[in-house]
Amino acid sequence: MSGGGPPKKRNFKIELFKHRVELDPKYAERTWKVLEHAIHEIYNHNASGLSFEELYRSAYNMVLHKYGEKLYDGLERTMTWRLKEISKSIEAAQGGLFLEELNAKWMDHNKALQMIRDILMYMDRTYVPQSRRTPVHELGLNLWRDHIIHSPMIHSRLLDTLLDLIHRERMGEMINRGLMRSITKMLMDLGAAVYQDDFEKPFLDVTASFYSGESQEFIECCDCGNYLKKSERRLNEEMERVSHYLDSGTEAKITSVVEKEMIANHMHRLVHMENSGLVNMLVDDKYDDLARMYNLFRRVFDGLSTIRDVMTSYLRETGKQLVTDPERLKDPVEFVQRLLNEKDKHDKIINVAFGNDKTFQNALNSSFEYFINLNNRSPEFISLYVDDKLRKGLKGATEEDVEVILDKVMMLFRYLQEKDVFEKYYKQHLAKRLLSGKTVSDDAERSMIVKLKTECGYQFTSKLEGMFTDMKTSQDTMIDFYAKKSEELGDGPTLDVHILTTGSWPTQPCPPCNLPTEILAICDKFRTYYLGTHSGRRLTWQTNMGTADIKATFGKGQKHELNVSTYQMCVLMLFNSTDGLTYKDIEQDTAIPASDLKRCLQSLACVKGKNVLRKEPMSKDISEDDTFYFNDKFTSKLVKVKIGTVVAQKESEPEKQETRQRVEEDRKPQIEAAIVRIMKSRRVLDHNSIVAEVTKQLQARFMPNPVVIKKRIESLIEREFLERDKADRKERGMRLIRHHICPDRFESGNRDMEPPTQAQLEAEVEGNYCRSGVPEGRRAFAMKRHLYTYAHASNMIVQNRFGVWSHRDQGYIRRTRYFKFVKIGWGLSRLRRVCQQHGVFAWYQCTPRREELEAAEAGVRRLFSRHTPAWMKKQKRLQRRERERDERRLNKQKRPLALKQQQLKAQAPMTRAVLLFAYMLFYLDKMKTMCVSFFEDKMEVIYIFVIQP
Repeated sequence: MSGGGPPKKRNFKIELFKHRVELDPKYAERTWKVLEHAIHEIYNHNASGLSFEELYRSAYNMVLHKYGEKLYDGLERTMTWRLKEISKSIEAAQGGLFLEELNAKWMDHNKALQMIRDILMYMDRTYVPQSRRTPVHELGLNLWRDHIIHSPMIHSRLLDTLLDLIHRERMGEMINRGLMRSITKMLMDLGAAVYQDDFEKPFLDVTASFYSGESQEFIECCDCGNYLKKSERRLNEEMERVSHYLDSGTEAKITSVVEKEMIANHMHRLVHMENSGLVNMLVDDKYDDLARMYNLFRRVFDGLSTIRDVMTSYLRETGKQLVTDPERLKDPVEFVQRLLNEKDKHDKIINVAFGNDKTFQNALNSSFEYFINLNNRSPEFISLYVDDKLRKGLKGATEEDVEVILDKVMMLFRYLQEKDVFEKYYKQHLAKRLLSGKTVSDDAERSMIVKLKTECGYQFTSKLEGMFTDMKTSQDTMIDFYAKKSEELGDGPTLDVHILTTGSWPTQPCPPCNLPTEILAICDKFRTYYLGTHSGRRLTWQTNMGTADIKATFGKGQKHELNVSTYQMCVLMLFNSTDGLTYKDIEQDTAIPASDLKRCLQSLACVKGKNVLRKEPMSKDISEDDTFYFNDKFTSKLVKVKIGTVVAQKESEPEKQETRQRVEEDRKPQIEAAIVRIMKSRRVLDHNSIVAEVTKQLQARFMPNPVVIKKRIESLIEREFLERDKADRKERGMRLIRHHICPDRFESGNRDMEPPTQAQLEAEVEGNYCRSGVPEGRRAFAMKRHLYTYAHASNMIVQNRFGVWSHRDQGYIRRTRYFKFVKIGWGLSRLRRVCQQHGVFAWYQCTPRREELEAAEAGVRRLFSRHTPAWMKKQKRLQRRERERDERRLNKQKRPLALKQQQLKAQAPMTRAVLLFAYMLFYLDKMKTMCVSFFEDKMEVIYIFVIQP
């Protein structure tokens, strides 16, 4: 053998027989006869004597020897003949036996199909796919459909029988659900199209007709609640019917039919049904019926919106009656309590019956917001309700109960459109509670303020928090006063002073009354102490807001302690020296305003059980001819008697108008500020867009009137903050002229500058805008921001609409886009002269305090470190190193310290002048720009830091 490789493998191959197998021509016919006989025996229930192995081999051989077509056609003919025989048997069944016979034959046919398919399995796997014929089992189903179900004698009878049984079940009869389930499953097995076309569509049509008639019958004889119960029961019955013997896909279709016929077609009639509709359910708190209506109506299109619209209409109508009924407005506390009860009631309905649906909650909120704001006194009444609760209504309540009540009040507060009116009244009521010491709990008061702060922001409650701060400060002040002045005071009357900050408290100008001599002496001592402790302050006694405790002795030696107001104390102290006084004498001696004096005397003489004075003639009203006497016969079971001033719980009409006027005045600057904010961001805007934007910005605090907005726009135009766009006058377009001050005047084409005239200076003082008295041919304008300083040593740079003016060069220079810093080394006189030439005349009149200068220095150090460019930081590092090197050289030379102090002292005037100039810039533009100065290691170099817009 040659080579050393492994031997080659031989490839084995199976070849067909070279000779042809001859088959007996009668073999196929004999074999088919055997198979046909077996099929008949299977249908005749004699399959136990058959050999399935031999039958399978016979069918296998026929297919193998190319007799598959003969086998398949013979099977189809045999099954067709058998099904025709079965059809006759089914047609012969009478009455209730019809469905049973059909079901029995169907079960037999299914079993026969299973056996036949097993015998002809080889044909099913080879011949059927190759010749694209129908599989054996599917063929049997198709033949059953064509010869049984679609038989003219069976088809209509089957449908009528099924629909009749369903109708009988709807009417309350019992039917064989198992048999129904078998028949409907047979239809589904024959194909979804058979089930839908031969049963489902007629079934749905009959169902629609049935429920259309029944719903009409129900709605004529039942109220809304009972109708909804019947509809719910019918809907549940249909769903149960589907689960028992219908196809699951039928559920959506049958429920849609029931919903349409029972609910959708009668929806509007149901909700408006007299004495039982939706409104009656809401009034009578029928939670079950409301929940049933909600669950049924949510199934149909536009169902929930129908309920929501009716509920909204009802709420708005009842709410309107509630807030406009004069009888219900007499008691503000009861008025607000009714609102809270209504809100709680409908909240429960939405939570229990409507599944806490957000759309219904929104509808409830919009309805309450609508009718609460119909009464412009709602803010006052809500504040009075809070005042009542925080005075006495929350006594004994737990912390959780207090939070619940305050949360409910805040819920009503959110509905108010005029929250600023509520703020006015709440401030007044809070002031009275704090000054009289009648608040139930400081924690409750602070909790209410925290809730208001969370809802409206810090500015809304800043003054309210200031009141508490003043009360704490006053308490500490009085402790210190009595600690230092206890020896001087002796055994005289005790004074408790509340020092109120003017801006935080709702104080009003109060004419001074004549205090008793005993009280006046200690008041003067306190004034001396306080003004000596605090410089630059002024004290004004608010006698209309104070209270006093007086010890009085009546007939038979009865002693009582009277708690009265300051005015009442002044009146009662007059009776220490006399028994009777006329009205005019009291008015002259006390100098109390007439309206307050009448209320004071009325509470002292006309209130039963608290009449420490006696009036002649006796009447409920006070006149100028009345005479008052000390009532020796006054008796009371209490040692301490509180005599309140007769005052209306609600504001009188003049007081109401005055409060409203104050609110309107406070709104004007807020509207103007909103307009300017909008115009600064938009620059040009038409009138309607301005009104819309202002309304959007301010609606969280109050709803501005478009007429007022228009007046504020006109005011801004008159003051030349805005101007009408000349190119768009038809659209009423507005253009922002300026949003800051700092005038600057130049002549177009002529660079010489002219100092302003006296008239122009006066105009600048009033309006901060220098346009009056400008000669014709000159163009005067305001700077966009302020005086800009650029990198030109010892130079004043001013920016205007034409460019950047250089005082040194007496002309315009090229603008730079970077932040620049400049060293200013001018003296005071030169700065003053240059600034006057630029129209800035009043800067030297502002003399900042040391604290302000230090604050400006600290602030600009922070800004400088944050915004300093890289090149400036590098330059500063080099300067610092040079300065340190110079200091080391000076120390080596041992120069006296006095010389260095003398140098700094010589530089002080220039430093002061530059600092004043920088403060002037900051003063003119302190709201929108950052232009301040700082010392650099206490040397003469001052940087003016400007952020370019």
